[in-house]
Amino acid sequence: MTDVLGKADLHIHSNHSDGLARIPEIMEYVQERTDLSVIAITDHNTIEGARFAKSLEEMYDFEVIVGEEISSQSGHIIGLFLERPIRAGLTAKETIARINDQDGIAIIPHPFSNRGVFGPFGRGGFLDAVNDMAFHALEVYNSIPYLGWANRVAAKMFAGGQGIAATGGSDAHVLEGIGTGYTVFKGRSAEDLRTAIDDLDTHAETGKAGLSLALRYAVRIPQIRRQHARNWELCTVDG
Repeated sequence: MTDVLGKADLHIHSNHSDGLARIPEIMEYVQERTDLSVIAITDHNTIEGARFAKSLEEMYDFEVIVGEEISSQSGHIIGLFLERPIRAGLTAKETIARINDQDGIAIIPHPFSNRGVFGPFGRGGFLDAVNDMAFHALEVYNSIPYLGWANRVAAKMFAGGQGIAATGGSDAHVLEGIGTGYTVFKGRSAEDLRTAIDDLDTHAETGKAGLSLALRYAVRIPQIRRQHARNWELCTVDG
């Protein structure tokens, strides 16, 4: 078993949904400004940006996972290792089933936030949902500045393990957010990451963020919201 530890940011947005950075900018930033070995592009309701990033992968020293943050009826769900987009508006259970149909990995991001599957008051139903929805991992750290309380709830609820893996992600909508939250795993490759999630052998850590990142988001929130509204209008429909 390798003793090498990799870092993966499994929650990054580009301008293909409500992120502000283009895919080439993201790829260059990861290469030059981070020590990430794996990233996942997880735009809302589309995998076009992720496919573009994957097509550029061979020029860089890290691997790209094709992902999508899908808007289910209950909240957001991340699918990793996807080949086809999954449409918005399905139930959470059906969304996860479609991820599983593609042999993907289903992660519940920011689970106790306003757009999380469980919501701010969903702690009571968490254990039943783990058994009913059969997702693979819970995002226990998300580096969006205003999600501190939701992160603490997620970490507390995860304390018992529950047979799911722990992940971290930046939920970056700006370049400077990338890598400020990440998943640590044994190995360096995307396949090593998949194995670590299956083995429940991952944990979340936080990188440098602080006030400067919070200020960047505060200034750019109107632009991010406009991008989000545009994405919703154009969201991919999966037959």
